[in-house]
Amino acid sequence: MESIGKKNPRPRRSFTPAFTAETVELCRRGYRSVGQVSKGFDLTETAVRDGVKQAEVDAGERDGLTSSEREELAALRRENRRLREEVEALKRATAFFAKETR
Repeated sequence: MESIGKKNPRPRRSFTPAFTAETVELCRRGYRSVGQVSKGFDLTETAVRDGVKQAEVDAGERDGLTSSEREELAALRRENRRLREEVEALKRATAFFAKETR
């Protein structure tokens, strides 16, 4: 039985930076509201609003992490995770060889 008023969630989509920049510009220049842009491009209002907020951060108009800082942070987290895994593997290897030499 299907719930009344409950919508199926949208599949996660990704967009090119050019497309995102176009939708953000329409909102920032006042040509269209966030709601109009989201309906016109079949996007969620949250996605458009988040794009506008990120553009404001990148332009220095709002506090937060810029896009380049977000990318750098993600890369550092990946590297950190990889290094932790390597350290853990070295610990296991050290324990194995220490046991073998006794």
